[in-house]
Amino acid sequence: MLETWQHKKNIPSLWTDQSSELDENDESLAYQTSLAVILFVVTLATTLSNAFVIATIYQSKKLHTPANFLIASLAVTDLLVSILVMPICVLYTMSHTWTLGQVTCDIWLSSDITCCTASILHLCIIALDRYWAITDAVEYSKKRTPARAAGMILTAWVIAISISLPPLFWRQVKAEELTECNVNTDHIFYTIYSTFGAFYIPTLLLIVLYGRIYLEARKIILKQSPKKVGKRLTSAHLITNSPGSVASTSSSQCKRHDTHFSDTGSLASKNRVKVTVSDALLEKKKISAARERKATKTLGIILGAYIICWLPFFIYTLVVAACETCFYPELFDFFTWLGYLNSLINPIIYTMSNDDFKKAFHKLLRFRFCIS
Repeated sequence: MLETWQHKKNIPSLWTDQSSELDENDESLAYQTSLAVILFVVTLATTLSNAFVIATIYQSKKLHTPANFLIASLAVTDLLVSILVMPICVLYTMSHTWTLGQVTCDIWLSSDITCCTASILHLCIIALDRYWAITDAVEYSKKRTPARAAGMILTAWVIAISISLPPLFWRQVKAEELTECNVNTDHIFYTIYSTFGAFYIPTLLLIVLYGRIYLEARKIILKQSPKKVGKRLTSAHLITNSPGSVASTSSSQCKRHDTHFSDTGSLASKNRVKVTVSDALLEKKKISAARERKATKTLGIILGAYIICWLPFFIYTLVVAACETCFYPELFDFFTWLGYLNSLINPIIYTMSNDDFKKAFHKLLRFRFCIS
């Protein structure tokens, strides 16, 4: 009897444990599903945005310039990140177990390091191109050719490949089944070499270049402002009190016959003329200030987005190399995807800050819409 009573007493606790396990499983499934959807949307958006940039430059002849070829190459690089790297990373992030074999792991890691490094280096060559264009406009306009742009692009890819290749030489093929696919951080010298070559040195170069670009642009804007007192600009605006008076000021109404003179005269008597006197110097300074604010905002967005996206990942990479117990898969995945997000932000920043790009982009969208 005592054993039976104790058995019945334990039944509610068993039901409670099972229900709590079911709730935890449901929460875990909902979290996994939500995460998968978010990562898939980010991957798809990165692919489409960079593809649209490439299509826009290809369709618009006005955008066929060496500077825009560099932006197109950046879009191609980010497109490769979204096609070769991000889809596999979605699977690996969800499962935390590698099931695709040694060869696929090697190819994926090499593609990841190469494409992401090339994307970062493209930001450097774009900044370098803009720096030369603004500091030595006359001479550099002669040197700014598609061939020179191609050479800069090739240099970026050569450096990126030189950073991604070394791990392939010391990676050992394991006899047992591979369950993890990560860059080996045992070689501390390679970790320092790769992080400094792929991020820290390019970041320092970007900060210096964009700082110089901002200062040079500000000097040019201030030099363009006339030192003498500007011409006085006078403008007159007719302030009306009735709808009929608007019609009396139109060009068609100016050609009325003299028989209507008394009517228009009576309407004009009810109107007032507002005369505005402005200084050309003041107006030009306002325009220059607006340009300066826009340039500052664009440079701030470019540098801010790049540093926010990639700095946490490269700091954590160095920390993990020095402290093996500091590695947390979830934190590493978060920093990795934050870095990938830069490939989505790049096409938005570099195209939306350019009026020619926006016009060509809208034209392309209208063209696609009409075809469909």
